[in-house]
Amino acid sequence: MGADSGRATRRRFLAGIPAAVALVICGSVAAEEKPVATGDIVVTLLGTGGPEPGLARFGPATLVQAGGLSLLFDAGRGATVRLYQLGISSGKGIDAVFLTHYHSDHVAGLPDLWMTGYMFGPFGGRAKPMRLFGPSDGTTAPGGVTKIAKGLTEAFAEDTRIRQADEKIDAAATRIEARDFHGDGVVFDEAGVRVTAFAVNHGDLIKPSVGYRIDHGPRSVTISGDTKLDENLIRHASGTDLLIHEVFAMSAQLAKLPQLKPIADHHTSPEQAGTVFSRVKPKLAAFSHIVALGVNADEIASRARSTYQGPLEIGDDLMRFTIGDSVSVRKWSSELRKYPD
Repeated sequence: MGADSGRATRRRFLAGIPAAVALVICGSVAAEEKPVATGDIVVTLLGTGGPEPGLARFGPATLVQAGGLSLLFDAGRGATVRLYQLGISSGKGIDAVFLTHYHSDHVAGLPDLWMTGYMFGPFGGRAKPMRLFGPSDGTTAPGGVTKIAKGLTEAFAEDTRIRQADEKIDAAATRIEARDFHGDGVVFDEAGVRVTAFAVNHGDLIKPSVGYRIDHGPRSVTISGDTKLDENLIRHASGTDLLIHEVFAMSAQLAKLPQLKPIADHHTSPEQAGTVFSRVKPKLAAFSHIVALGVNADEIASRARSTYQGPLEIGDDLMRFTIGDSVSVRKWSSELRKYPD
């Protein structure tokens, strides 16, 4: 083989590497799921846990798909992993991210979501800034998600610089478009999907803290965020099809520990959540952000049943709800690595 022929062969080989890598990457993940474009709302619990680094329940994160859009509410630990399991890109697959408040378990996965989203591959591919919404107390500047975006941009400046130069990542894809809001009201209205934020009571020192209601035509889902039993949540959730509510439950023995009382006082017990469900009367109530200390799921359900007799689900990671004329539930099969047919 001549020198020119050898060089040509090497050029063809090198030129084929990106395509080969893409095939390998694509082969390791399920076919990408597309946002629903019907009148239904599809809600997937990506993470149903709290701050504890458990394997069964990742950090709080809820995916809401409606009107052809995919909206992520909170970005707890492992959100990108759950999206990858579903075949949904952390970049081009997410249209906007909404934070309920700024406790670490709700934002720990945000840097991963942002940076993985602008990488090459089916798990990334974002070509424009990541849109980030969150509450501000209306007094500090910058505050809320503007402050977070500024901090992330500074902390990971070397990553964005290197990837732009080395991997030719578009600079726009590495930016965060932060949108703070203050007070109750509509914070997003696109493609027939309306997101309303409302203040919730997560404790005197944990402000701002909000929940969200998402409406698409006659369908709706309300996400409580972290809260105590709250009248404002009950008002905003009235008439909702699906109410996803946090819960904090512990055994009688652990309840005696003084260290746990302040934490419990910032959250909703199963009995209190049952009262909320009874007053809101959703088509389906579901628990997420489940903190269970010395109790199991059956006990949480039993305690909630003391104040609520309607339809109830104890959420698991990747549990999926489809809101149509009724609300249906599908559970993820870890053995099949998909939703059973």
